[in-house]
Amino acid sequence: MSVAAHNVLSNFTNIKSKSLISNRSGSRRFASNSVRCCQLATSEKRSVTVSNGNDSLEICRVLNGMWQTSGGWGRIDRDDAVEAMLRYADAGLSTFDMADHYGPAEDLYGIFINRVRRERPPEFSEKIRGLTKWVPPPVKMTSSYVRESINVSRKRMDVPCLDMLQFHWWDYSNRGYLDALKHLTDLKEEGKIKTVALTNFDTERLRIILENEIPVVSNQVQHSIVDLRPQQKMAELCQLTGVKLITYGTVMGGLLSEKFLDTNLAIPFAGPPLNTPSLQKYKRMVDAWGGWSQFQVLLQTLKKISSKHGVSIPTVAVRYILDQPAVAGSMVGVRLGLSEHIKDTNAILSLALDEDDVNSIQEISKKGKDLLRVIGDCGDEYRR
Repeated sequence: MSVAAHNVLSNFTNIKSKSLISNRSGSRRFASNSVRCCQLATSEKRSVTVSNGNDSLEICRVLNGMWQTSGGWGRIDRDDAVEAMLRYADAGLSTFDMADHYGPAEDLYGIFINRVRRERPPEFSEKIRGLTKWVPPPVKMTSSYVRESINVSRKRMDVPCLDMLQFHWWDYSNRGYLDALKHLTDLKEEGKIKTVALTNFDTERLRIILENEIPVVSNQVQHSIVDLRPQQKMAELCQLTGVKLITYGTVMGGLLSEKFLDTNLAIPFAGPPLNTPSLQKYKRMVDAWGGWSQFQVLLQTLKKISSKHGVSIPTVAVRYILDQPAVAGSMVGVRLGLSEHIKDTNAILSLALDEDDVNSIQEISKKGKDLLRVIGDCGDEYRR
């Protein structure tokens, strides 16, 4: 057993008597923690290292999410998109997150990284990170199947080694996810993948994966001021084991913005249209949390804080989540070539929320429903 795996299991053993609660089936879960905010100086570094054992990767704390290239947000022009990616990278926002099923996202990255190789100095390209995901059907996970699937992403992204492969699995009753992760670990040892990670895994399955000595560095989960589920069971396990969280849905597809402040969506055509997949998805989260009227109170609170600091509502929303325990980075979706928010994104990294800001956000956040009870743990919304 590796030293890292031994330490993980030792941590679990030491904490069982104090913070694990047995349920009827005999499985255990971590006791919920209250949300805490770690104050960070305005000079905070732009990057963070996610690691497990000898595996490590430095990424930007604010990541460029490329789900928006998959359709539903407007037609993406290839050349305009690549030019936009270069602008983000030139501004220091050099970590891009994509997936095998995000339309042309991996192909765009391949074109972009070749532009970087040709047009930027070598030290610039060393800072670029391309994180992708593999979301296979729950079929038998053979070594050859896993290898062929990962080779497709390597070819599309035009890289010999994937910086990070984030793995998703639909059906927990099928234990093939452990086979897939072991094969991914083999590919990592071969130099085809630099770091192995997860996306939308719950706390129980993350524990099982770590106990099987699979060195994952992070878990990408939905996390916002409305959706605080990761700060309950998941964050405690992450703090014990060193696994980090990368968050998405942090601005709720744009709902957490001035655009939706003082609007009434109950009246047809009275407010901005919910005309993208992300807006529609996160409106359902608002409904589950407490409804549109309660959400307006949250937006009004965030507006007061943002005005105080001279920033936007999304900037405050992301900063709050970045300050939460175990969070390494947060995703901000990019509509490449259609709109740009480099200035607001960079402002996140220089913003420091004070105690009054944090207390105001926590006060309104607590008035919403506990989504862990309503929806379940991280990722459970995908497995119902």
